[in-house]
Amino acid sequence: MTKIALFGTSADPPTEGHQSILRWLSENYDWVGIWASDNPFKNHQTSLAHRMAMLRLLIDDINPRRDNLYLSEKLSHRRSLISVAKAKEIWGENADYTLVIGSDLIGQIRHWYHIEELLRKVNILVIPRPGYPLLEKDLIALEELGGNYQIANLNAPAVSSTAYREHGNNNVLIQPIQDYIYQEQLYR
Repeated sequence: MTKIALFGTSADPPTEGHQSILRWLSENYDWVGIWASDNPFKNHQTSLAHRMAMLRLLIDDINPRRDNLYLSEKLSHRRSLISVAKAKEIWGENADYTLVIGSDLIGQIRHWYHIEELLRKVNILVIPRPGYPLLEKDLIALEELGGNYQIANLNAPAVSSTAYREHGNNNVLIQPIQDYIYQEQLYR
């Protein structure tokens, strides 16, 4: 069965950490569906179009190039359940779908739109993030909702979009994204 990882991100902007996650996913899944989305629990500083353009730069910068990374606006939706339905239109019903979330979202996932239905359609892969420990109570709550989850064996860099937006820390961004931000005059 084809294994598909679904990686929607509200990254504003996407960082080296996102790139390392995408590289890892491409090595462990047959396909990786990628999109920028608006998280209903966050405010965003840039448009979806800019975030999609930066994701394209991030993917194009992965070395060696990976041909199983599929970036598509079609997958983008504020609700993960809708993004999963769109993914099934692309890859079909007979695939094994895994929704990728950061450990920063594990506490909020039980409040997501139609979460029980979503958890019947996908497995969950939790990416550990520095500063966001996995709490037993959150994992138990996910199981009680019917969630089948795994925790990725990945040590993503301790970088975040917030560090860039709030402190101007360019070290968290790859050069093509830094250039794009400068060219488009974003995050001023």
